[in-house]
Amino acid sequence: MRVRGIVAYDGAPFHGFAANLGVPTVAGGLDAALSRALRVPVSVACAGRTDRGVHAVGQVISFDAPDEADLVRVRRSVNRQCRPSVVVTTLDCAPDDFDARFSAIGRTYRYRILNRLDTDPFTSPLAWHVPGRLDVDAMEAAAALLVGLHDFTSFCRLPTVRSDGTMPTLVRRITGASWRWLDPGLSGIGLLEFEVSASAFCHQMVRTMVGTLVDVGSGRLTVDSIPGILAARDRRASGEPAPPWGLTFWSAAYPPDALSIPDDGHLLGG
Repeated sequence: MRVRGIVAYDGAPFHGFAANLGVPTVAGGLDAALSRALRVPVSVACAGRTDRGVHAVGQVISFDAPDEADLVRVRRSVNRQCRPSVVVTTLDCAPDDFDARFSAIGRTYRYRILNRLDTDPFTSPLAWHVPGRLDVDAMEAAAALLVGLHDFTSFCRLPTVRSDGTMPTLVRRITGASWRWLDPGLSGIGLLEFEVSASAFCHQMVRTMVGTLVDVGSGRLTVDSIPGILAARDRRASGEPAPPWGLTFWSAAYPPDALSIPDDGHLLGG
């Protein structure tokens, strides 16, 4: 049966999501834990690969499991093996053609910034400390100029050339991009959060967007410079990528038929 899961993880101990021989990765740990729990080889797919140090709250995975598998037991076994850095929050049956990556129609990331003079030991693993004053209104206006269908070559690492000698397209459609202050809550620490959604992202795209928008907020760039950066189609035109530890893969969106659960009696792990 095809299985769909939601995974949260702290990206700090890992060299990214994708399996990579010789270094700890999220997929490598999940593959090993699921293979032990199910007693068959397992290789997970994910909605959006994350780089070294990037976190996730709602990463979606998919994999195949024996029809008789008890997904409640499997989830508990995996969480015992992978804790505390990785937690599988749900496992359930999915349509046979469901694929966490290729069935997804949208992804959302969030990036958090601590914008004050002093750093904070409790938020530093999950937020970028920017001590200088930021003009959030200018950052919001600049972010709005990124919404829509654009060539994001200026905001991405160049991809590997295909076997036929062509380059993959870096045209993406941003469906939403905005900044907001988070409620400080009991901690008393207010964080600035950027949320961006798109059908898909290219490598380092969100972090480079954040770095460029912070340049706008600090006055190193103007709001009006964003259209020119996009038009340049040159990575050197944009700002430096923001550090990875402030970035979290938040969620993935799927069409309704991809989220249906087959009526075949399998146990759910939610």
